[in-house]
Amino acid sequence: MFKHIKSDIPSSIVVFFVALPLCLGIALASGAPLFSGLIAGIIGGIVVGAMSGSKIGVSGPAAGLAAIVLTAIGTLGGYENFLVAVVLGGIIQIVFGVLKAGVIGYYFPSSVIKGMLTGIGIIIILKQIPHFFGYDSDPEGDWAFFQVDGENTFSEILNTVNNISPGATLIAIIGLAILLLWDKVLSKKGKIFQLIQGPLVAVVTGILFYVFTQGHEVLGISADHLVKVPVPDDLSSFIGQFSFPNFGAITNPQVWITGFTIALVASLETLLCVEATDKLDPHKNVTPTNRELLAQGAGNIISGMIGGLPITQVIVRSSANIQSGGRTKLSAIIHGFLLLISVILIPTLLNMIPLSVLAAILFIVGYKLAKPALFVKMYKLGWKQSIPFFVTVLGIVFTDLLIGISLGLAVGIIVILLKNYQNSHFLHIEDKSDGKHKIKMTLAEEVTFINKGAILKELDSLPNDTHLTIDILKTKYLDYDIIEILEDFSLKAKERNIDIKIISNRGVVENPPSYIEFFQQPEKTSLSL
Repeated sequence: MFKHIKSDIPSSIVVFFVALPLCLGIALASGAPLFSGLIAGIIGGIVVGAMSGSKIGVSGPAAGLAAIVLTAIGTLGGYENFLVAVVLGGIIQIVFGVLKAGVIGYYFPSSVIKGMLTGIGIIIILKQIPHFFGYDSDPEGDWAFFQVDGENTFSEILNTVNNISPGATLIAIIGLAILLLWDKVLSKKGKIFQLIQGPLVAVVTGILFYVFTQGHEVLGISADHLVKVPVPDDLSSFIGQFSFPNFGAITNPQVWITGFTIALVASLETLLCVEATDKLDPHKNVTPTNRELLAQGAGNIISGMIGGLPITQVIVRSSANIQSGGRTKLSAIIHGFLLLISVILIPTLLNMIPLSVLAAILFIVGYKLAKPALFVKMYKLGWKQSIPFFVTVLGIVFTDLLIGISLGLAVGIIVILLKNYQNSHFLHIEDKSDGKHKIKMTLAEEVTFINKGAILKELDSLPNDTHLTIDILKTKYLDYDIIEILEDFSLKAKERNIDIKIISNRGVVENPPSYIEFFQQPEKTSLSL
C-alpha cells in the first residue's frame, strides 16, 4: 500500500481541500450540526477507506442525501433520533453486501455512467460560479437544481452579478491562474512541482491574501466568504461537539423507514460512483462492489454512533483524487487523517481559507469531468449511446443526481427494447487446457451492458499465463460497453501474460492494439480460417 506514497500524499492534500468545504456545506444544507459533516468525512476517509476494495474511491457525506436528512431530522423529532436511522442504515447496507447486492452496479450502461460524470462536472462548475465571485448564500455541497436557499442553479448565478466581492474574486482569479500554470507548465518542469500540488499553493496564497488584506475597504474578505470550521475552546468543548443516537427511538416505525431509505439511496449512489470511478481510473482497477457495501455499512454504523452524517462514495472527491495522481487507498485514508488533525489542531487557520479559492480548485475538477471533446465523442458514437448520455446530463443538471441517472437508465432500457433483440444472454466458457491454459470464450448472439457483470467476473478469474480465444462468430450485436471492457482488460492482460485472439466475421486477430477500432471495421462476407 505504501508503494505509491509519493503520489498518494500530494493527492490526499488536494482531496482534503475539496472535501473540507463540502463536509461543512452538506451538513449546513442538511440542517445538521456542522461538525457532523466533518465526522462523516473523517470516518469516510479512515474507516471506509481502509475497509474498501477501491484503490482510488473516496467516501464522505453525500449531497444526494441532504434533502432526506433535512426532512428526517424534523420528522423524527431531533438529530439524536435521526442518528439511530443512520446506524440502522449501515446495518442494512451490510446485509446488502452479504446478500451480494453489489452486482446491481453493473446494470448501468456506459453511456449513463459517462452522462453522470459529465453532468456532475457541469453542476460543479455552475454551482461554484457564485462562490468564485464571493457570493456564498447557498452552502457548498447543495448540488440539486432547486436549492435550499429558495433559488435554483441559474437564478443563483444571476443574483451573483449584484453581489460580487472584489477581494474574493481577485484571489479566486489568482488561484485559478496558479492551478492552470501548475497543471499545464510547472508540473512538467520538475518533480518538486509534482510533489507540491498546485491546489496547496493556491490555498496558501489565499490565506496570505486574506491576512494581508484584512480591514481593507475594497479587497478585504469578510468572514461570510471563508471556511467555517467549528472552533472548540478546549478539549471538553471539542468532545461536546459529538452527538450520540437516542436508541429509545428505535421503536418508532419512521426511524426504520428512514434507515431503509438511507441504506437504499446510499448504496445506489455508492455503486454508481464505484462504476464511474473505475471508468475514470487510468489503471482500470475493478472495485469489488459487495465489499464496498460492507465497508460503507460499517462506516455508517460508526458515523451514526458518534454523530456523523450518512456516508457514500463520492464522485467529486474520487475524481479529484484520480486527477491528482492518487494510486492506492492510502490517499483516501490520509485525507481522513488530515481532516481529523486539522479540525483539532488548526481550525482557526482553516477558517482563513477563502471559499472562492476552493471554488477555483473545483472548477478544474468539474472541467476535467465535462470536457467538450466528450460531447463530440458521444455524439459520433450514434444515437444508441448519445441519447441516454444527453438525457442523463440534462436530468442531473435540471433535477438531481438520482433522478438524472434514473431518466438516463430508463432511456437506455428503451433504446435496447427498440433494437428488438430478444435472444437470451449467456456466456459459454470452454477450457481446452493441455498443460497450458487455453480457454475459449464464446459470446451469445446479443451481448449488452446487462452482461457486463458476468463478463468482468470471467475475465478477472482467468489465470495468469493464459491464451484466451474469444469467439464472436455468432454474435450479431456486441454492445459498446462490452468493447470497452475488452479494451480495458487488454491493459491488465499484458501485465498477467494473457494473450487474446479474437475470431469474428472481421477476421482473426491476436492482441489487437485497439478493440474499438477493430470492431469499427466492416464485417467480411466470409471468414477463412
